[in-house]
Amino acid sequence: MKSLIIRVAGSVLIFQLLSCGETVAPAPTPTAFCLTDTLQKKVELATVQSDTVKNEIALSGKIEANEDKWIKVYPVVGGVVEALRVQLGDYVTKGQVLATIRSSEIADYQGQQSSAESNVRLAEKSLASNKDMFAAGLATEKDVVAAETELEKAKSDLKRIRETNAIYGAKDNARVTITAPVSGYIIEKNVTDQMQFRVDGSQPFFIISNLDEVWVMGNVFESDISKIKLGYDANVSVIAYKDRIFKGKVDRIFSILDPQSRVMKVRIRIPNTDNLLKPEMFAQINIEYTEGKESMPAIPAQAVIFDKNRNFVMVYKDKCNIETREIEPFKTIGSTTYIKQGLANGEKVISQYQLLVYGALNN
Repeated sequence: MKSLIIRVAGSVLIFQLLSCGETVAPAPTPTAFCLTDTLQKKVELATVQSDTVKNEIALSGKIEANEDKWIKVYPVVGGVVEALRVQLGDYVTKGQVLATIRSSEIADYQGQQSSAESNVRLAEKSLASNKDMFAAGLATEKDVVAAETELEKAKSDLKRIRETNAIYGAKDNARVTITAPVSGYIIEKNVTDQMQFRVDGSQPFFIISNLDEVWVMGNVFESDISKIKLGYDANVSVIAYKDRIFKGKVDRIFSILDPQSRVMKVRIRIPNTDNLLKPEMFAQINIEYTEGKESMPAIPAQAVIFDKNRNFVMVYKDKCNIETREIEPFKTIGSTTYIKQGLANGEKVISQYQLLVYGALNN
């Protein structure tokens, strides 16, 4: 038994001696994260700046054509629509033919023009004959003057009827064309092919509008009426372009309430040079306004990273010194987030590709 104990003790001692001779490898030192040159070019930085805290009112509404730029096109004579050349929503250019009409009134005017042209030719022949007779002593000067007067009268009548036909756009075979007075979109059409109509002035054939600028009509509930003022900035979004914000300003407040919906209308002008916004589109409107003069550090809303029920930003000092910092947002209005705690004015945060940097530092 003793010999067994001795052998075990010896084995343990030899193991310990061998172990003391081995070199233990040190733990690897973590490598510092640095932005690559490619990522350095892509990231965008935003400087934390103090800004007056704004509030926001969310409204619903719809896009409407600018009525100041409406052109109503009426028929000038009654008749039958022989050819309809455009449809609702078409873009037309100034002078483009919209419709061709066959009209008995135009036939009458064209008959008057033919008669007036004949009268001019007869008056010219009568004057020439009287001048010849006067030269031969067979007519008096009074006869020549009377012939000249008749010719001037005939020419005057012809000029009048020609101008009338020009106004009506009269063509051959008792036809008249309706042309576009301006370039724009057909936003209303009240005519069909082969339609018979009379001229009563009650309804235009077409309404043409230039959509380079549109109106957004917003609905304001009674509780928000006191908050809306002229000149307030408005951010408008539509379903068709979810990732795009259209900016405008409140330019009119209609100080009456709709008796049915109990809302007040406000009008917002929106530039629409690329013609993306169409009349009757549903619109979501966010109107920004300030109350008081409270200021807070502000950053772009897209710079904030929400993870694990907390909010973070990537504070940039240099390409190898980037800090993941938890913040406490106060509120987000539009594209701006106001910071209650965690950032100071003058610091820089990554506002583009920040999720990529966050993942590299925290995973």
